[in-house]
Amino acid sequence: MNRIIERTEIAPNVHRMTIEAPLLAKKVQPGQFLIIMADEEGERIPISVADWNASAGTVTIFFLEVGVSTMKLAQKNTGDALHAVVGPLGNPAKVAKYGTVIIGGGCYGIGAITTIAKAMKAAGNKVIVITEARSKYLLYNQEVLRGIADDYIEATSDGSTGIKGKVQDVVQYVMYREKVDLAYFIGCTFMMMNCSNATKGKGLKTLVALNTLMLDGTGMCGVCRVNVGGHIKFACVDGPEFDGHQVDWLGVFHRKSPTGGAANGIPLNTEMPSVTTPCTSPPVTLVV
Repeated sequence: MNRIIERTEIAPNVHRMTIEAPLLAKKVQPGQFLIIMADEEGERIPISVADWNASAGTVTIFFLEVGVSTMKLAQKNTGDALHAVVGPLGNPAKVAKYGTVIIGGGCYGIGAITTIAKAMKAAGNKVIVITEARSKYLLYNQEVLRGIADDYIEATSDGSTGIKGKVQDVVQYVMYREKVDLAYFIGCTFMMMNCSNATKGKGLKTLVALNTLMLDGTGMCGVCRVNVGGHIKFACVDGPEFDGHQVDWLGVFHRKSPTGGAANGIPLNTEMPSVTTPCTSPPVTLVV
């Protein structure tokens, strides 16, 4: 069993947890994930690795408290043990010197993008980090991300801080402002889809880390299958990183929801909504 070094609720229903896992800390790379069980009867929860310390033998994750299994995780305290921590799983992120890189995160992705931003910066890129939330009080991890990024931009739906809007709005503004060579997004499915649509047709390579349903995490069960560019891929062994312009987003929504996506306002047998408004001027409002 793995001991919990620290567990803190850093925003409403958002928790940061540092776990004692010396072998994982020596092997993990940016973009990989873990599967965690809070107790013997709990679900297997795939969670992105946000950071690690090889010398201390620890890994850090961020998770949302949204159901029974994550509620069990949120009830754990320093010194408690987790039933199982498996990993590192998935392929590492494709880190290279691209030039200027946008890295966008929302909800749990605000934490998960930390290691991607660090790696892209270390590779010599100019890193622009964009985070989003419904309101200021739901943002977190700001100081860490500010310390990594060349340019850190916040977006809130209510305009309570930063730019009024969402990540895809800020992405269009940044593309209008300067040349961007890569975009990378981690967050809820709807956010990643909208951001991918915002960059589609603009000649901007766009990567997303999919958060599909998952069971074993080793390619055996097929639960995490997704259609990418007309080919079936398994997010656990082929991903989690994929070309956002090639992902069948409608299929992802249908597989994640028992209502076939209707719970997200997406009727069955319809095309996914898209962001297609051309960016001819900054489409956002800065709140001072």
